[in-house]
Amino acid sequence: MEFFKPNANYDFIGKKNIFITLSVILVVGSLISIFKPGLQFGIDFAGGTEVQIFFKDKIETAEVRKILTDNGFKDSSVQHLGVEGSGEYLIRLEQSSGSVASLSGQIAGIFSKIKGEGSFEVKKIEMVGPRVGADLKKRGAWALFYSLLGILIYVALRFDYRFAPGGVIALMHDSIIPLGVFALLGRKFDLTILAAVLTIIGYSINDTIVLFDRIRELMRTHPGMNIVALVNKSINETMSRTILTSLTVFIALLAIYFFGGEVIHDFAFAMLIGVICGTYSTLFIASPIFISLYYRSEKKKV
Repeated sequence: MEFFKPNANYDFIGKKNIFITLSVILVVGSLISIFKPGLQFGIDFAGGTEVQIFFKDKIETAEVRKILTDNGFKDSSVQHLGVEGSGEYLIRLEQSSGSVASLSGQIAGIFSKIKGEGSFEVKKIEMVGPRVGADLKKRGAWALFYSLLGILIYVALRFDYRFAPGGVIALMHDSIIPLGVFALLGRKFDLTILAAVLTIIGYSINDTIVLFDRIRELMRTHPGMNIVALVNKSINETMSRTILTSLTVFIALLAIYFFGGEVIHDFAFAMLIGVICGTYSTLFIASPIFISLYYRSEKKKV
């Protein structure tokens, strides 16, 4: 199955100004959203309480969540543990000013009133302090930084220095836009979403390296070819593969998004945005930056 003919010659680079302008608007808008109103940090980063509770009778996740919401825990997160119908749940609550004992009593009181005494057991309750959350934020930021730095070094060594900046700027583009969407929609940013962003980086650089490898190959086999025409030819030759790969991943993520349950819902949502951004940035961000650096290096030779 081919979306593009092997001998197609679409002028993607000729439209680079349109695409770069669009990307600048999206990135600036995302950065504004990230800083104002800002990311809504989840318990992993902001601190809060985790309660592991076991119900003897079968109870649905939606019912547990409704009970908590109706009793003042509106921002609670409920995750089913174990096999289907096991009755064990992990409840995450926003930061509480009370002690572990008082919160445990409060949770027990809520479920005793509705489900009855002895119908459940609070197996574990732990508090994640703001200091721990701040430490996780710092480590998450460093994880992103080292990922980008490692990729910058790898691409520079694997190809040459003219390829590396375009690849890393494209990855920054792919990381910022999903975060901006999460900030704009008020969705929680936690370790799961950080994992999604790191996954997006890995997926996106794979697409970019496929294109860069084709560019390098054509530079070797067509040494006198105009660089813009060469990059356009490379994009056209890899476009079918890029679209098919992205479409396959996108369909799988849609299935996870709609049928994977609440626990993985936001991860799939972030990945859906990232796959679109990653495909787009490989073609319309990384390539034009490479061309710009190529011309600059050629001028220095003269």
